[in-house]
Amino acid sequence: MSIGRVTQRMMTEGSLSNLQQGLSRMARLQEQLSTGRVINRPSDNPTGTTSAMRLRSSLSDQVQFSRNAQDGLGWLTRIDASLDSVTSTVRRARDLALQGANASSSGQVARDAIAVEIDGLRKELISQANTKYLDSPVFGGVTAGAAAYDAGGNYIGIVGDVNRRVADGVVVKVDVDGPTVFGDGATSVFAELDALSTALRAGNQAGISAAVDVLNKRMDTVTAARTAAGTRYQRLDQADQAATDTKMSLQNQLGNVENADLAETTVSLKMQEVAYQAALASTSRVIQPSLLDFLR
Repeated sequence: MSIGRVTQRMMTEGSLSNLQQGLSRMARLQEQLSTGRVINRPSDNPTGTTSAMRLRSSLSDQVQFSRNAQDGLGWLTRIDASLDSVTSTVRRARDLALQGANASSSGQVARDAIAVEIDGLRKELISQANTKYLDSPVFGGVTAGAAAYDAGGNYIGIVGDVNRRVADGVVVKVDVDGPTVFGDGATSVFAELDALSTALRAGNQAGISAAVDVLNKRMDTVTAARTAAGTRYQRLDQADQAATDTKMSLQNQLGNVENADLAETTVSLKMQEVAYQAALASTSRVIQPSLLDFLR
């Protein structure tokens, strides 16, 4: 049976190494308490770091989806308000056309006055057709210009969908095509109001009556466009809520991976401090004796 030789140097070096390890553990716990995180560098937990990176990537996607949805909600809110005004304007024009069609109670002077108001409504509709959100005409499609219609009522935008991606594989249109609501050229609501104004000034009863039917159809067109926009608004609102809920879930998962349990870490630190103090006391006894102590 062999007996290993233990020297004073071996005992001293072993004690100091154990002290260093205990101090390192205590320093790590102190760092976790000060930062509130159990992962402060990749080497702390390589597997947890990989999971945290994936969670952060997904979290970033959800944040962007929510921003896109909120931007789309801004577009559609502006569009809904504009279409509400358009509906009121077209309805007023239809009511004026009905007044003008009543030949028994409307003389030419009255019809001329109605024609003046119709001209004003036409200008108001052009202004509504050029409604903007963040300096972009909401009825102008993908145009980079500042207007969807010129003063003559001609469409100068570029037809195209303004989309927002609100989830993986989910894209929602956030604009409304100007020609769909207001028409273009000879078939536009502006041309229809021009024709009504001309018929009123000329006392053309057939033209006035025809304008009533045309404006009724225009109101139906505006209502349909507003309904479609409202449907897309609901989709965006639901997508925004889903992105927000997913974001909160991912944040909780990320916290479980990265964040320290403060109560548990505090208890561990106190236990490590006690162990370190005990190690200091025992080490002081190991390295205290020297040759002179034995020679006394």
